[in-house]
Amino acid sequence: MLKHFTLVTAMLLGLLLVAGCNNGNVISPQADSQEEKDKITVLLDWVPNTNHTGLFAAKDLGFYGEEGLEVEIIQPGDGGTAQLIGAGTGEFGISYQEDVTAARSQDIPVVALAAVIQHNTSGFASLKTSNITTPADFSGKTYGGWGSPSEMAVLKAIMEENNADFSTVNIMNIGSFDFFTSLEKGVDFAWIFEGWAGIEARQRNVDLNFIRLSEINPVFDYYTPVIIASEDTLKNNPQLAERFMRATSKGYLYCIDKPEEAAAILLDNAPELDKEMVIESQKYLASEYKADAARWGEMKQDVWQNYADFMFENQLINKRVKAEEAFTNRFLP
Repeated sequence: MLKHFTLVTAMLLGLLLVAGCNNGNVISPQADSQEEKDKITVLLDWVPNTNHTGLFAAKDLGFYGEEGLEVEIIQPGDGGTAQLIGAGTGEFGISYQEDVTAARSQDIPVVALAAVIQHNTSGFASLKTSNITTPADFSGKTYGGWGSPSEMAVLKAIMEENNADFSTVNIMNIGSFDFFTSLEKGVDFAWIFEGWAGIEARQRNVDLNFIRLSEINPVFDYYTPVIIASEDTLKNNPQLAERFMRATSKGYLYCIDKPEEAAAILLDNAPELDKEMVIESQKYLASEYKADAARWGEMKQDVWQNYADFMFENQLINKRVKAEEAFTNRFLP
């Protein structure tokens, strides 16, 4: 009888282990049950790209499942992500320090939980043949942009620091045109992200001059993008935020350690993207996600306060925003 009992017990244990396997990880049947998971929605800021890979990695590798979460990642609809999260459309989202600060100034209760990328990797790009190497060289040139007030304020500020006249710049709204198409339309320089359009330029064998914003003035080394949540979510369900950020952090650490494997995950979720560009962008960001921070996602108060003050002083927001209310590192593992 004892022998029979032992055999049956061993068989049951074996079945439980097989049933609990998910991507090579053994988890309990309860954790794997769809009924037991909390369903949450994550709103992106744009179409899927390598800024978002950590989210897809956390989902596809089962990190969210291990935390008892069922996560749906969706692209934004009408309205900015900060406004939608503040209104309760989703639990978490991808936004920017600038948008969070603007939202806070309008009493929209959103808070940043993590910096996806530690430093601002954007800047002004131009063809090498244009000889635009400093902001002083913007004078008399045509700038292609999207026409936001903050964009113009930054451009004006960096030109004034270089004793250049912003009024001499011809502003062209390039709308949905990409950087390379805008060059064909007569644009001399534009604002791009080095880890995307900069990589595409190398693939096209197009030589660029690139002026990185973070190297012009420390005030422009703000966090872009960031992960956000509403004050209501953080107050009423802080454990949910802790679980989400714990899994998300694992996703981005995976991207840092295994950029090519992470690129494959993004391509599985967004097959319309160019494979080689995604791989190279992922390799580039592997050293940028965390960079010199003590841990992935960590943010500094002076970075938030300096740019909030810049926005107020340049009339981009109508009241001052306290940095300590706009972000928190509390939910980082």
